[in-house]
Amino acid sequence: MAQQDTTSLRLRLRYRFDGLVSGGTTALIGWLALACLAVVVPASTVLVWSDRAAPATLSGRLAAVWVSVGQTLKIGGAVGSPLYVLASVSLALVALLFVSTLVSLITTGINRRLMALRLGHSTVLETRHTVVLGWSDQVFPVIGELVAANANQRRSAIALLAPQDKAWMEDEISTRVGDSGRTRIICRNGSTTGPTELCRVSPHTAKAVLILPPTGDTGDAQVVKTLLALDAAVPPSARGAAVVVAAVRDSRNHLTARLAAGPAGHVLCVDDIVARLLVQTARQPGLSLVYSELLDFEGDEFYPADAGDLVGRPFGEALLSFATSSAVGLLHADGSVALNPDPAAPVGRGDRIIVISRDDDTAVRTDVAALAALVDEDAIVTAGPRFAEAERLLLLGWNRRAPLVIEQLDQYVSPGTTLDVVAHGASAARRAVRGVTAVRPRLEVFFHDGDITDPLTLAKLDVASYDSVIVIGETDPSDSGADPASASAPPADRAAASGPPSRAPVASFSAVDDPEARADDRTLVTLLHLRAIGDAARRQLALTTEMSDDGNRLLAPARGGADFIVSGRLISLLMTQISESPYLAAVFEELFKAEGHEFHLKPATDYVRAGSEVPFATAVESARRRRECAVGYRLRAGSATGPDYGVRINPDKRHRVRFSQDDWLIVLSES
Repeated sequence: MAQQDTTSLRLRLRYRFDGLVSGGTTALIGWLALACLAVVVPASTVLVWSDRAAPATLSGRLAAVWVSVGQTLKIGGAVGSPLYVLASVSLALVALLFVSTLVSLITTGINRRLMALRLGHSTVLETRHTVVLGWSDQVFPVIGELVAANANQRRSAIALLAPQDKAWMEDEISTRVGDSGRTRIICRNGSTTGPTELCRVSPHTAKAVLILPPTGDTGDAQVVKTLLALDAAVPPSARGAAVVVAAVRDSRNHLTARLAAGPAGHVLCVDDIVARLLVQTARQPGLSLVYSELLDFEGDEFYPADAGDLVGRPFGEALLSFATSSAVGLLHADGSVALNPDPAAPVGRGDRIIVISRDDDTAVRTDVAALAALVDEDAIVTAGPRFAEAERLLLLGWNRRAPLVIEQLDQYVSPGTTLDVVAHGASAARRAVRGVTAVRPRLEVFFHDGDITDPLTLAKLDVASYDSVIVIGETDPSDSGADPASASAPPADRAAASGPPSRAPVASFSAVDDPEARADDRTLVTLLHLRAIGDAARRQLALTTEMSDDGNRLLAPARGGADFIVSGRLISLLMTQISESPYLAAVFEELFKAEGHEFHLKPATDYVRAGSEVPFATAVESARRRRECAVGYRLRAGSATGPDYGVRINPDKRHRVRFSQDDWLIVLSES
């Protein structure tokens, strides 16, 4: 009972205090004054009466109490006539009010400024910096690559604008990226679709602007709106030489984004690029390792080098003009690019040689005669053309990129090639493909309904008998209740393509809401079963896998050096490469299309006699005679050992190597 009374008393006192506080500023000042007097007056009285030197009379002691109270409360405590005391107290109160107001104004202004700085609302005053707009998992590889690209520069800056808390973004970048070296990373909070807020990162003085595609179905619309906002904030005429690079996920939004970016902007399509690389890599195992090396700033990449005295001479001489770089094409004076030109084509005035090199300062010319003298003519092999044969291919999973994969396969494979597609809702997938690729003269496609995470489904396929297996991310059908056609049909047709929820058993262990993360989880489960199938058959499956998150690739149960196309990291690398060297947009466009020149892994014994130890210049010369550019090799003996898995890009042409029957030469050629 006593406890209840105590609790009730506490609640009543709190209630009365809440009532006092809610009375407003005047009431608060009054109660505060009364509380101060209730403490100061008794304390001053005690001090005076306990002082041995205090006046003996009562009036004297009361005057001493008044002086003590006045000094404590900063109101003077003057003694004299009542009018004099009143005037003194009034002046003290006015001075106190003025000082308090001034301190309050200064404190409020400082707090407001500190809050603005913390929220990231101030304007970035930088020049020749890189602007990154938007926030997604791609921001970390983008910033990491930009830091690597700026490692040899004295001053560089990256300004990031996103609708996230500034402090939170800084913590995330510090954790995920680590040491930024000489590059300063400046985060600002704001909407990327607001022209006024875009100006916080000074895009008009930047050397490059990168627009990241946010995660989700509305991410492409966000990219388009950001491009329009950038055009409104900084018209192209005021943008100077700044490079604008953006990316959209869905191929149907590519044209819209290109119109919003204008003729000077570069817009990458994630779906198209991933589909092309999946197909190229599926037919040439190990190709993903080549592109990873070329797109990463920490390895060898593309650079333009001065032609010098090569002007007017055939391009073929450039192949043996760089000992530590590999010539692959020409950058013409008008900005156009020619990859793997005819060796007899002359180098024009104003042309630059496109080389693969460790850095821009390592593309050093070497005497052609000195390198040509290293060529071992006796080791050069003149192999006849290899005729492509019909293949049996397997595609596991389905998403909106699957029709593009099938369309690309039809451009690469030989007539008579068959493709088996295993996915949930095979009939809907068949309708989606029929709407995208009505005529397939080379490729015959068969659809099978099944769960790719079910080991019984995979066991019935005889996976080991296929020439190549492609695994693409498939969203858990039990989550959305949609069939595969909904991922590839136009938006207006998605309602018609959707059906009742699938009740098939699905192996899934993801607890997150991100569809791409769930797709990666299902892919990991599928890879576990495929590894077991390969071990049982005692055979390494030719496996190409699509993933969204590079972190999941590290968890993948696959052999070392397996081919992974990680869409997020791939697009991040492409965007940073183009932002640093805009001409690379044309280079990558050429490399990724079926009718252009692209990288191939071809048997090394088609160029150099097996067992002969020769300088790499011999392989370069042999490839030149076949109108190809040799840029490296892959040794079978090291294909399962990291970190390079047998791949060597841009070796020194004086470096001696012995090729076996199972090794490959990496060449840039048309077929």
